[in-house]
Amino acid sequence: MASTHYFPDDRVHYVWDNEQEPALTVEPGDTVVYHTREVSDGQITPDSDASALDNLDWDRVYPLAGPVAVANAEPGDVLAVEVLDIHTEAWGWTAVIPGFGLLPEDFPDAYLKIFDLTNGDYTLFKDDIAIPIVPFFGTMGVSPAGPEKPIIMPPGPFGGNMDTRHITKGSILYLPVHVEGALFSCGDAHAAQGDGEVCVTGIESPMYASLRFDLIKGRSIPAPQFQTPGPLTPLIEEAGWYATMGVNPDLMQAARDSLRAMVEHISTTYGLDPVEAYVLASLVVDLKISEIVDQPNWIVSSYLPLAIFG
Repeated sequence: MASTHYFPDDRVHYVWDNEQEPALTVEPGDTVVYHTREVSDGQITPDSDASALDNLDWDRVYPLAGPVAVANAEPGDVLAVEVLDIHTEAWGWTAVIPGFGLLPEDFPDAYLKIFDLTNGDYTLFKDDIAIPIVPFFGTMGVSPAGPEKPIIMPPGPFGGNMDTRHITKGSILYLPVHVEGALFSCGDAHAAQGDGEVCVTGIESPMYASLRFDLIKGRSIPAPQFQTPGPLTPLIEEAGWYATMGVNPDLMQAARDSLRAMVEHISTTYGLDPVEAYVLASLVVDLKISEIVDQPNWIVSSYLPLAIFG
């Protein structure tokens, strides 16, 4: 019979390390209930201002709850992680951190915004800009093989810091198992984020979640895959979108060009400071590859949901 486990609040790690002792060992079909820390591990609080970003201890950033070992998981298997429930605590934060993001040269100064998440469905960016709260874990993964102990920030074929906002309640994430027991960890939860997380943060928040684990034997996948329970953006579809395009032979530069045009559009159309427009884009704008076959130029489009205004 499947069991429910409660992950201990005091067990976190800050690098991927397949030599760690698991905090829990569960059977396929079991559920684990989590209460995770926000990504700064308490260095940013609801009372913080932008000066807190100047003194971040980066060795404490990305506290992950884990690892959880799954009995009988072996390299070559697939770990299925079903998000049964996920919801935020009462607050979250978003920041521009100097040197990070898609446009670091455009926005070199630190910026921090604190959000009230007590409404449950929406949080206000401004009085007339409401952002839907759709929580997810920015980081979910199994431990990679090998002697290295990589930092959390870049993702890999084992999962990790994927920042894929559609792996929310009702979704199933499939991860290729790299080491015995799989050694799954999660954290870096977001209350909201656009595809791309362009300023390097979503709404970072402490989170409650319930995950169910299963094991698929005899199937191999090269990198993470996932399944969603329904429409990708049901809370913002009804009002349409405004999109800007970047056209360039370099895909990354096309993304930057598209985003710069979107920041300018938001700033001038809705009366926001450019840095506010950049942060808002990180929370609601979706970057999409619109064209990648007509060489030498590719197109990246930035999609702004109009439902958030008014």
